[in-house]
Amino acid sequence: MGEFPPGAAVPLKVAEEVCGLVELEEISDRRGSAVWKASGPQGVVGIKRGTGEAAEVTAREASVLDQLSEYTVTAGRFDDGVWYVTPWLAGPSTWEVFRPVRKDAGGRREALEAAVGLCRAVAGLHGAGWVHGDLQPQHGIHTEDGVRLLDFAWSRQVGSTPWRRFDGTMIHLTAPELAARIIDGPQPVDTTRAADLYALAGALWTCVTGRWPLDYEAVGLGKGISVETMRTAIAHRAVPMSTLMPWPALQARLRYVLLAAADDRPTAAELTTLVEAVDG
Repeated sequence: MGEFPPGAAVPLKVAEEVCGLVELEEISDRRGSAVWKASGPQGVVGIKRGTGEAAEVTAREASVLDQLSEYTVTAGRFDDGVWYVTPWLAGPSTWEVFRPVRKDAGGRREALEAAVGLCRAVAGLHGAGWVHGDLQPQHGIHTEDGVRLLDFAWSRQVGSTPWRRFDGTMIHLTAPELAARIIDGPQPVDTTRAADLYALAGALWTCVTGRWPLDYEAVGLGKGISVETMRTAIAHRAVPMSTLMPWPALQARLRYVLLAAADDRPTAAELTTLVEAVDG
């Protein structure tokens, strides 16, 4: 069995009540947040453990999962942190589905179906009164039962603000108006559905090209530039979009979303329709 940190016997016990005796695979461990895949003869679950500053974030994510009908979660606290156990989502991420497209090896039909599925999942979340807040190419998992989203740490119900401060997530997928709010305040800054749409279109663009949608090098923002400098440039729309267009029919629709003002962006349901109309 893989290594599991001391003081975390309870989540392991919860996992084994579901799965039987488990084998652990560490998936990630950074900035106080660690994730394991726990596989047993009766099932597979994910275990997440947050310590230090990550404890509050982990607790917040567990709370979101508990409120979403498509998810199941068991959570608790230990000496210096928070843990939760949830069924493992089996299937490729959107990023993985698009791999043949990035390699120019076909796969457009499957990728287009994945893009539509991801848009529908976001539309469903928005329709239920939620904002995701951290959509990325790996945050949609294509299961046998449809697309399920990951990483709800910065999700919120519309009308609520469950954090004291929001300083952004993936800078390359941060909408200009959200970047400006983070810079100018006041805090706490709310994630928005419109910003989700920017991130959704940007994530799909990245899945197609393997590159972020903005061309930083065109304005001298190369490697080593701070997040704060990037955020300021994004807030002022001072970074042009990439001209890399291997799939113009799809990318033209994504480009429209990425260049639109927040109030002019389509809804997730409308973007679903736009993507469905693409001729692969």
